[in-house]
Amino acid sequence: MKVLITGSLNGQLRAELERSCPSEIDLVSQPEPRLDITNAEAVQGLLAQHKPQVVINAAAYTAVDRAESERDKAFSVNADGVEILAKAATAVGARLIHVSTESVFGISDGMPFTTGAMRQPLSVYGASKLEGERKLAEIMPDSSLIVRTAWVYSSVGSNFVKTMLHLMQSREEISVVADQIGTPTWAHNLAHALWRATELDEVGVMHWTGAGVASWYDFAVAIYEEATALELLNKDVDVRAIRSDQYPMSAKRPSFGVMDTSTTQTKLQMRAVHWRKELRLMLRELK
Repeated sequence: MKVLITGSLNGQLRAELERSCPSEIDLVSQPEPRLDITNAEAVQGLLAQHKPQVVINAAAYTAVDRAESERDKAFSVNADGVEILAKAATAVGARLIHVSTESVFGISDGMPFTTGAMRQPLSVYGASKLEGERKLAEIMPDSSLIVRTAWVYSSVGSNFVKTMLHLMQSREEISVVADQIGTPTWAHNLAHALWRATELDEVGVMHWTGAGVASWYDFAVAIYEEATALELLNKDVDVRAIRSDQYPMSAKRPSFGVMDTSTTQTKLQMRAVHWRKELRLMLRELK
């Protein structure tokens, strides 16, 4: 099976997908570090040249707060880019697997969001990702898969874990929001889930994250404890819990962004790993 992956060469998900690529997959090598999915001519040309059977879209505009002032840029990548990919994939008869986010959801009733839950994004970023989902479902209703995930991190690229480690190495005290709940997800295991979905020809919508739940504060405390145990950190750091209104950000985020992954685990015959164990494995790799 021939597969083409979009996204930055240094992007954490693309890197993990390439690293974990099954031996039976013929992975298309892109001539450029990043395929600009907003460039219809480039996208159509590349897909027409290689004729992949599957395209995995790991390209996205992910600057959540900056999107509030860069709406056009966010929608260009997260919505228009997906439309361009979908049309190009359709033209060559390829399936498209698209990675989305929990940010397409809004206010929760305290229960994990199912794949069919109402989508009411609170931010421009979430709205742009939702529009991408809508365009994909409209163009490729029977040959596409949307995989929503959350709080992704890896030893590659920029992410919350690496930011926290940097701050903990340089400061004696850090403050982290404790009233936003979600699920950290190691890109390594997300990549394996995407490859499994590719193998099984899954279509529709799936959710994949690590198992369990945490606040950003819980996540930061775990990073400190696990990094200290591995001797990645060798100093005391006071990690303090604060409210969201004490750390104002441009984009509004869901207070509860946990997603139900049980159906996906059954379909893929894969068990999600608890986020704390995933974190430990990633930090061991980073060390």
